[in-house]
Amino acid sequence: MPNSDELRSAPLSAPIELPSGRPARIVVADDDRLARQMLVSILQKAGFQVEAVDDGQEAIELIGRGGVDLVLLDIVMPRLTGLEACRLLKSMTSESFLPVVLVTVKSDTANRVEGLKIGADDYVCKPFEEEELLARVGAMLRIKRLHDQVAAQRAYLEQLSIHDEMTGLYNYRYLFTRLNEEFKRAERYHEPFACVLVDIDRLKVMNETGGRTLGDAVIRRVADGIRRSVREVDVVARYGGEEFLIVLPSTHFAGSLTVAERIWREAAGNPVEFGGEARPCSVSIGVALYPSRDVRSKDGLIRAAESALNQAKREGGNRICVFQQHGQIYTPAAGGEPQSSPPPGKLRRSSDPAFAATHAAHTAPSATDEPREPQTRRGTDLPPFASRKPL
Repeated sequence: MPNSDELRSAPLSAPIELPSGRPARIVVADDDRLARQMLVSILQKAGFQVEAVDDGQEAIELIGRGGVDLVLLDIVMPRLTGLEACRLLKSMTSESFLPVVLVTVKSDTANRVEGLKIGADDYVCKPFEEEELLARVGAMLRIKRLHDQVAAQRAYLEQLSIHDEMTGLYNYRYLFTRLNEEFKRAERYHEPFACVLVDIDRLKVMNETGGRTLGDAVIRRVADGIRRSVREVDVVARYGGEEFLIVLPSTHFAGSLTVAERIWREAAGNPVEFGGEARPCSVSIGVALYPSRDVRSKDGLIRAAESALNQAKREGGNRICVFQQHGQIYTPAAGGEPQSSPPPGKLRRSSDPAFAATHAAHTAPSATDEPREPQTRRGTDLPPFASRKPL
């Protein structure tokens, strides 16, 4: 309860405004019509937005719709007394702060004490003294405003603890919590599971030529493209300075490759505007699958994705590598321009525009087409394509 110094120092005429700029909204519940009208008149004259009801049940229903900043409850009311309404309101607003001020007569000490014990924040006595009423209401609203500011800052810090500030994606800390959960779920229900590791090509060169501003713009552009390329249930996180990891629950080989190709196309098809010109960017992608012959654990899945990404970088970047026992390189078609086929004799299977044009020219994708299942050379040691399993 505010002390006498706080009451004396509280402004009496200026209404308390919320951070949104609107005047505080107050609900008055009193079955005495004259007392209710007096409360409404005093508060409205002070600039507050006031809504009046004549019992506790109506007050609960009105407050349940939201947007109420303080409630004045008469202790004795029909249907639902002020004490019962106070108990319900405090249980309804356990995660936020709604000031509850009881209205009672000066001789009713027992009910005032009981109300304070069950959670009421203050009380005013009939007959009302206008200055005291406004001072107590103002003090409660200031406390609420401070509480709301602290709650908003806490929520911001909680979001910051699991999100990357630059991209808005999940961060490394949250990633491994979810990765562990999804891997256990895949083990329990014998479902497929995939990880896609994305690395921005030549980001260091971009930082050197255009400064960190260009590098940051490229990182955000690639992050936005990844976000547009996945489902809501997929987990996208910033894995390092220029790397992103995507967790794909219930996803088979073909589904993971479709997502990887979509991400590749988003990066290649959306250059960054910087310094009055479009700066193209590309990504290298590593894909790993569970269950597979060489992946039996969460750490093994991450190592496999990193191994596939490293192989894609060694091959020159701007391509997709899927981890298998012998490795697998896949270079999507971009704008129909032919590229050379991989050298023969390597134990990997590849997809490239030359192969696609030779065997299925009418299905070759362009940069503006919807992603399709890519054309591949099948190896005898690899399973056939399967569709991406929906959740």
